[in-house]
Amino acid sequence: MKAVWFERLGGPEVLELRDVPDPVAGDGEVLVDVEAVGVNFRDVYERTREHYGVDPPAVIGAEAGGMTADGARLVWNAVPHSYAEKVAVSRAKAVAVPDGVATDVAIAVLLQGMTAHYLAHDSYPIQPGDRVVVHAAAGGVGQLLTQIAKLRGGYVVATASSEEKRALARELGADETLSYEEFVSNAKDVNAAAVYDGIGETTFAAGLDALAPTGRMILYGSASGRPAPVDPHTLESKGSLYLQRPTLGTYTRTPDLLAARSAAVFALVASGDLKVAIGGRYPLAEARRAHEELESRRTTGKLLLIP
Repeated sequence: MKAVWFERLGGPEVLELRDVPDPVAGDGEVLVDVEAVGVNFRDVYERTREHYGVDPPAVIGAEAGGMTADGARLVWNAVPHSYAEKVAVSRAKAVAVPDGVATDVAIAVLLQGMTAHYLAHDSYPIQPGDRVVVHAAAGGVGQLLTQIAKLRGGYVVATASSEEKRALARELGADETLSYEEFVSNAKDVNAAAVYDGIGETTFAAGLDALAPTGRMILYGSASGRPAPVDPHTLESKGSLYLQRPTLGTYTRTPDLLAARSAAVFALVASGDLKVAIGGRYPLAEARRAHEELESRRTTGKLLLIP
């Protein structure tokens, strides 16, 4: 079968399509013919950072979905070696796609939708009228988080890098939109109950200034790099702030938690309350280009690889 391999850590150039042996399903696993692969920033971290995901040389990726030999539609977000035509998946790590949700949409929404769901429901449970900042609101997580925040009654201050992306955030329900420069310059006027930051280094410090007393800084990613360490006394002096660095794995750490979280997201999709944007489809052989597009931040919505 064909799969995307990385021989060493590095830029998108380390990705290459190779012929590799078909996987064999072991105890508790099922073999799936992959229909689409989700491209995520976690894949960039795997490709560039030692001990994140699998170490090279290996097949990269963790999110995909497709059909089993008996016709079941399954998707997953935490199974190694998923940039491939076939994947042997633990049944405990896969979830069934319900009727009313297309397989490619389920793949597109699984990781980022569950991330947006736990951020808005658990990391900081948004209450009606709460002001919250959603960074990168036109990105994969950002679009979904903006919508879920509005469903919970929040007032969303969205940031994005271009007017086109800010217009998209407004279409999805954002109440205010700011460029990153405007956010940094006006942070102390934002007065947010929570800041949802998947960017990291370039926005983190201003995010602390944007919080109201006892507000929550939720750093769920670091697309621009890791921010500098925080002295706990800084949180005290800025208003008894809370700081969390969550991961989806914690919130889906058991099969029951995974099933409940994914079901909640799929229900929002099936009802039409959550719109899922697929920003690009690339042949599996063009994984390198998909990574380049993702890192450039030129894209909006979810990128998929099609075997």
